Amino acid sequence: MRIGRLRVDPVLIQAVIAAALSFAHLHDLASAVGQDGWKAWAYPVSVDLLMVAAWHRLRSGEAKAAGWCWFLVALTASLGANVATAGLLDLNDVPDWLRILVAGWPAVAFLGGTLLAHGAPTPTEGPAAKEPESAPTTTTPELPAAAPEPAQPSTPPVPPALVALAHKVADEHRTRTGTAIDTPTLRARLGIPAPLAEAIAAQLT
Repeated sequence: MRIGRLRVDPVLIQAVIAAALSFAHLHDLASAVGQDGWKAWAYPVSVDLLMVAAWHRLRSGEAKAAGWCWFLVALTASLGANVATAGLLDLNDVPDWLRILVAGWPAVAFLGGTLLAHGAPTPTEGPAAKEPESAPTTTTPELPAAAPEPAQPSTPPVPPALVALAHKVADEHRTRTGTAIDTPTLRARLGIPAPLAEAIAAQLT
């Protein structure tokens, strides 16, 4: 339905009427249990704000269990006030248990609001930021593979003093046996590793 350029939403009108009636019932109940003045007006505001905070948590998709829990708590408080002010209870003689519930509501609402606020997801926990589109890549010519570096000689360096000692041992072996000394014998006589013995033997030939 449109009135001039203003669009009237029937659902929104219904929501405003329901909220106003629920607000009034909560106010009347708070007044009936002895919450006078501004306190009677603060009760319906507290209930409605807790319901809105819980509904916002449900819409966010995070921690739905907590959202449903506090939404039902606020809905029970609102619905209970509507039923209590419908004539089922004598508002001039409110039972003690109802006075206790109304008096304890601020602590419950504070706890629920605190848990909903501090349990809300931080911006860093939200959906990841969209990654920037990568720039189009250009094809670059492949460079020729570099020539492999020449392999380093694996022969260990031989100290000159050790070569001189090897010559003396080889000459002694030739004098005693009449044959040239072999690498295993040279290694055993000098007590050196096999690669070093091979390097020295190559210099003896």
